[in-house]
Amino acid sequence: MRVILDTNLLLSALMRRNSVPARLVQAWLGDRFTLLTHEIQLDEFRDTSRRDRLRTRILRAEAGKLVNQVRKRADIIDHLPNVHRSIDPKDDFLLALCEAGRADYLVTGDKTGLLVLRTHAGTTILTARAFLDRLGR
Repeated sequence: MRVILDTNLLLSALMRRNSVPARLVQAWLGDRFTLLTHEIQLDEFRDTSRRDRLRTRILRAEAGKLVNQVRKRADIIDHLPNVHRSIDPKDDFLLALCEAGRADYLVTGDKTGLLVLRTHAGTTILTARAFLDRLGR
């Protein structure tokens, strides 16, 4: 199963150890699914985790460790098609990643920009809780 976890879920996993996003990261590390990503997402993760309001909630070493795990274990997609579908243009790369990576699921908490789409190019877009339920907890 090929899955994209939105950047905010990766950040949430580091902020709350027993949260649904943290359980999804653990499921990925336990080989329950293949994580897909792109350099755009890794840059977004790095930039966001260093913002002042998150710096006190996310240890830099933990953020670096997660990036290293992603680089080592995820499928990093090189080329993305041009996609212009989300109401937030900054999220279009995730939809492009769905196409390029032939993702089964895009897991996000973005209610207005991504979840409302429900699907994109054969990829089901759903919440972290809904995906965790599909994994069977």
